[in-house]
Amino acid sequence: LLSTIVMAQEKLPFNEIPPAPSVLSSGDIIARMIQGLGYRFYWASNDLDLQDLAYRPSVGAASSLETLQHIYSLALVIKNTTVNETNVRPETERFDDYTTLRKETLKLLEEATENLLQASAADIAKMEVVFERQGKRSHFPVWNLINGPIEDVIYHTGQIVSFRRTTGNPIPKGVNVFLGTKN
Repeated sequence: LLSTIVMAQEKLPFNEIPPAPSVLSSGDIIARMIQGLGYRFYWASNDLDLQDLAYRPSVGAASSLETLQHIYSLALVIKNTTVNETNVRPETERFDDYTTLRKETLKLLEEATENLLQASAADIAKMEVVFERQGKRSHFPVWNLINGPIEDVIYHTGQIVSFRRTTGNPIPKGVNVFLGTKN
């Protein structure tokens, strides 16, 4: 309860999508994709209760909490790509506390967005998605960030929306993903 009260007092990123830039660059476009997914994630993950977090659609399927943990790991890949950091697998950091998990995921997406908005076209061209597993590194172009982790977060965020509808806790009325506002 205390963590929920503290979180309610702290303003988290992506409760709205900021105004669009007047000029578009490659960094702006990727950042806007992340802002859109951040907005969707913000509202999909807002005010989940224990029933929501424990929900799993079938035996063997990930629960909502496990899906949120996976989204966090994807957000970390997104942020790491924007600062040219390697994603070491298996991942060791894991949050079991919903409040911290949600906050840290949103912060990673915010940092990635800020990095992309400040990046030049040359910076973007040099970005790579890099994974390391058992000492072996795999390198992928920044394009894979879009069709990989970014789209995967959108996909899994939709699952959270569906799961919470099933548990009787739909996202609040007035959330408008087209405008990026809540009425």
